[in-house]
Amino acid sequence: MGAYILRRLLLVIPTLLGIMVINFALVQFVPGGPIEQILANLEGEGDVFEAISGGGSETAANSSGNTDYVGARGLPPEFIAELEKEFGFDKPPLERFLDMMWNYLRLDFGESYFRSISVIELVLEKMPVSISLGLWSTLVAYLVSIPLGIRKAVNDGTRFDTWTSGIIIMAYAIPGFLFAIILLVLFAGGSYYQIFPLRGLYSDNFAELSLLGKIADYFWHIALPVIASTISGFATLTLLTKNSFLDEIQKQYVMTAKAKGLSESRVLYGHIFRNAMLIVIAGFPAVFVGVFFGASLIIETIFSLDGLGRLGFEAAVARDYPVIFGTLFIFGLMGLVIGILSDLMYVFVDPRIDFEGREG
Repeated sequence: MGAYILRRLLLVIPTLLGIMVINFALVQFVPGGPIEQILANLEGEGDVFEAISGGGSETAANSSGNTDYVGARGLPPEFIAELEKEFGFDKPPLERFLDMMWNYLRLDFGESYFRSISVIELVLEKMPVSISLGLWSTLVAYLVSIPLGIRKAVNDGTRFDTWTSGIIIMAYAIPGFLFAIILLVLFAGGSYYQIFPLRGLYSDNFAELSLLGKIADYFWHIALPVIASTISGFATLTLLTKNSFLDEIQKQYVMTAKAKGLSESRVLYGHIFRNAMLIVIAGFPAVFVGVFFGASLIIETIFSLDGLGRLGFEAAVARDYPVIFGTLFIFGLMGLVIGILSDLMYVFVDPRIDFEGREG
C-alpha cells in the first residue's frame, strides 16, 4: 500500500502542473486584465466591462460629478509602463509563470492586486464560511440519505419506494439556486413566513450572546443555506445507497445467512451493511469536496455569505490574478489529496481491497 500511495503522491506533481499551465494559458487570451481594470477605474468607467459595453461615460459623470479627471486628458504611457512593471507584466508569459510556480513551491502565494492583503490571509478569512456550508451539507445528506436508501432497498417496489423515488427525482431536478430562492420566499420573509434570517452567518449582536445563544444563532443562520446546498447531493446519495444495498441483497452469502435462520435485521446490519456501505462511506471526501466547491458560489451569493465561492467570483471579475491562481493551486492540491484519501477510505472500510495487487 505504501508504494501505491507514493506513486499517487508523485502523480500529484504533473497533474497539478498541468492544471496550472492550462489555466494560465487560457487567461492570456481573456480580455480585460488587471491593468485594464485599473485604467478603467482611473478614467471613471467603473470597470473594464462597463467600458467595453459603452456605459463608461455615464458612470464617469455619475461617480465624479464632472469631466475634469485624469482620464479625460489621457494617461501618460510612463504611468501605464510603471503599472505593468509593478504587476510583473513587463516580463514574457513563460517567465511570469515560472516565477509564479517557484513562489508557490515556497508557499508564497503573493498579495491581492486590489485588497492589499495576502492570498493566504484572504483564504483563511473566507474559509470558515465555506467549510461550515460544505461540512454540514455533507453530514445532513448522509444522515438522511443512508437510512432512506436502506429502507427503499428493503421495501423495493412497494408504494413507499415509489413515492419517495418521485420526491427524490424532483429534488434532483430542482437547481440549487432555485431551491434557495424558494426557501427565502417561503421562510425568510419573502412573501410568507419570517422564520429564518435573510442573510449572513451571524446576528449583529452575536458577540453579546451566551455560548448556547451563539450556537443557536449560528444554526439559525446556516439552516437555509445548508438545506439548499444539500438537495441535489441528497438525491444522488439516496439512490446510490439503495442500489448498493440491492446489489448485496441478491448475493449468495445473504441467502446462506437467511437459510441459517438469522433474523432480517442481523442479516441486513451484520452482513450486508458493511459491504453495501463501502462505496458510500469511501465517497465521503469526494462528496464533501463536491459540495464545498460546487454549490458554494451560488448559495453564498443568494444568502450573502462571504466565503470562498464569492471570493473566487469577485477575483475572476476583477482579474485579480494572485487570488485566482493562488486559490486554484491550493484547491487543486486539496482535490488531488482528497482523491488519495478516498482510496485510503476504501481500504479502511474493507481491508480486502488491494490497489497494489490490482495494478500488478
